[in-house]
Amino acid sequence: MKQALLYKKIGDKKVQCNLCAFNCILKEGDVGVCKVRKNIKGELYSLNYDKIAAFNADPIEKKPLYHILPSSTSLSIATMGCNFKCQFCQNYTLSQVQDENSIMGENISPEDIVKAALKTGSKSIAYTYSEPTIFFELMYETAKLAKENNIKNVMVTNGYMSKEALEMISTYLDAANIDLKAFSENFYKKYCNSTLEPVLNTIKRMKDNGIWVELTTLVIEGLNTDEEEMKKIISFILNLDKNIPWHVSRFFPVYKLNNFPITDTKTIFKFLETGKHMGLNYLYGGNVNTDDWNNTYCPICKSILIKRNGYHTKIMNLSEGKCANCGELIPGVWK
Repeated sequence: MKQALLYKKIGDKKVQCNLCAFNCILKEGDVGVCKVRKNIKGELYSLNYDKIAAFNADPIEKKPLYHILPSSTSLSIATMGCNFKCQFCQNYTLSQVQDENSIMGENISPEDIVKAALKTGSKSIAYTYSEPTIFFELMYETAKLAKENNIKNVMVTNGYMSKEALEMISTYLDAANIDLKAFSENFYKKYCNSTLEPVLNTIKRMKDNGIWVELTTLVIEGLNTDEEEMKKIISFILNLDKNIPWHVSRFFPVYKLNNFPITDTKTIFKFLETGKHMGLNYLYGGNVNTDDWNNTYCPICKSILIKRNGYHTKIMNLSEGKCANCGELIPGVWK
């Protein structure tokens, strides 16, 4: 356990957690929506701070992040817990905590995490697998040490963090892949037990704070496959920056939606083509076997800049962040 950051006392031993958009008000003994933050005698504690439940050296492309340090290794960590209840979560055994006794993990300090990153030659540390917002104290302390050692920090997140949390971590955060699961309040409420608006706010704030942003939408047949809704996602991205990469991923049955069909690849390609037609520069297909929608192309001369086959990545015509063929500046974090 560790005393939590970002909360305030509101009398009668109650506290308000200001870590995410739920802003849970907790009486003594209560835990938050995430099940990993608890009011103990009028103080808020993180129950998962010293319990690392996943610890792997991954390709950065696995996050997926395609415009930051391509072909590099990212030391990836997670604790248990999440503030969402997504019925289609592929990591539900990590994310969905039943009670505090079910919070498992190994005691690995921020110092040891950074040492492991250096030992594995990782150029970044990824806070991923579950929702990194809910292990904020561990992420924050690790990210500061990482920066001191010239290691970048990336998040894979549902985007439900508070403005205050983002302000604290933004100094140390280099990039994030944010799940934009749908463009429907009803979808977020019914299938994630959350709301859309805070996610959109986080995307805007990260962009404003100079954090490199990529977005992922997992496409589930019949739930978020309405063409007009997808156009709303594309329009939202275009209004921010046509250079934000959009990963459109294929769903496979899992967890509480294990009776749903695998998403047809034609649906994925249709949305990618729509995004291209509407003006997005960087579009990628997830969980589909095609090079065409995995490669990075120059938006001007159409040269292949980065070629990807699964997690095998080869830099082709990208030099110092520019297209080697026509000189176009390619947005991203390349060094």
